[in-house]
Amino acid sequence: QVQLVESGGGSVQPGGSLRLSCAADGISFSFYIMAWYRQAPGKERELVAQISRSGTTNYADSVKGRFTISRVNANNTVYLQMNSLKAEDTAVYYCNANRIWTTTLWGQGTQVTVSS
Repeated sequence: QVQLVESGGGSVQPGGSLRLSCAADGISFSFYIMAWYRQAPGKERELVAQISRSGTTNYADSVKGRFTISRVNANNTVYLQMNSLKAEDTAVYYCNANRIWTTTLWGQGTQVTVSS
C-alpha cells in the first residue's frame, strides 16, 4: 500500500518556481511531523524543510527565504513551494512522515531539475 505520493516535480530555469505536493493515504495525518528531503546524485539525503503537527517550521539554511513548507490536514497533504530556484536545488525530492516512537514513512520521490 502506497502511503505517501509526491507530485509537482519537473524542469525549470534558474530563478523559476515549482510547487511540490505530497498526498498521504491510510495514516492519521495530523499525528505526523511532515518533512521534505532531497538527494542529489553522489550525495547524501538531506533535510530541506520540516513542519510540526502544530505548524512550526524548520528549514535548511540553503533554502531559507526561498522555500515554504505547509500542510493542510483536512486534505492529508503537505506542500513545498520553491521559489528562486538555483541549479544546486537539482535533486530528487522525497516526502517524509514521522510519528514519534512509531514509524517513519517515505514517498517514492519526484525529480526537480533546475537548468538553463
